[in-house]
Amino acid sequence: MTTPAPAPGAAPIRVLIADDQDMVRTGFRFFLDAQPDITVVAEAADGADAVALARRVRPDVCLLDIRMPKLDGLEATRLLAGPEVADPMRVVVVTTFDLDEYVYGALRGGACGFLLKDSGPTLLAEAVRAAAAGDSLVSPSITVRLLKHLTAPQAAAEAPRPAPPTEPLTDRELEVVRLVALGRTNAEIAAELFVSLSTVKTHLSSVQLKLAARNRVEIAAWAWQHGHAQPRP
Repeated sequence: MTTPAPAPGAAPIRVLIADDQDMVRTGFRFFLDAQPDITVVAEAADGADAVALARRVRPDVCLLDIRMPKLDGLEATRLLAGPEVADPMRVVVVTTFDLDEYVYGALRGGACGFLLKDSGPTLLAEAVRAAAAGDSLVSPSITVRLLKHLTAPQAAAEAPRPAPPTEPLTDRELEVVRLVALGRTNAEIAAELFVSLSTVKTHLSSVQLKLAARNRVEIAAWAWQHGHAQPRP
């Protein structure tokens, strides 16, 4: 399910693009600027410049490549959206490298999404819109595969263990968490559970507080690590 564009007249989503390849930045800018609800406000060719520009311009969404000069995308993500950042930005990592260690590093560093460059321009725009709306940024099939590695023995041993919930999750909250981990959007969760969209958002807010999770990606990671992400038989 796609994320709807803002209503006519709404301020456009301001985007920063950071990639060391001129052609990639040009392609991203050309497509995103063609969207009526998105505008590219800054570009950077290396991670250090990306961090400096993002802090100065404060875009709504930062699109960061992983392999960049001076500062890689993972470190740039941590500096812009990591746990120590007082006012974190919304970062989507966009890369050609479909490697679990990169994905996990990006998500643990505060990124709210991970997108492959060959996903296509339509998904890129959807990722920007979803990021601005605080929704899921990774397509369901990719979400499942990328987060599933957290249950592998080696990954589980190396991954930091999150603190236990401040209070137990309710059965309905666990059901919402399971669907988040399976890559469902809020609208899809509402339809599957026969509840309103506002009810789903209320459950997610409660879950975030209980898990001390910064976003739905961390909620999904917790679900995979604790066995709450299996599809119903």
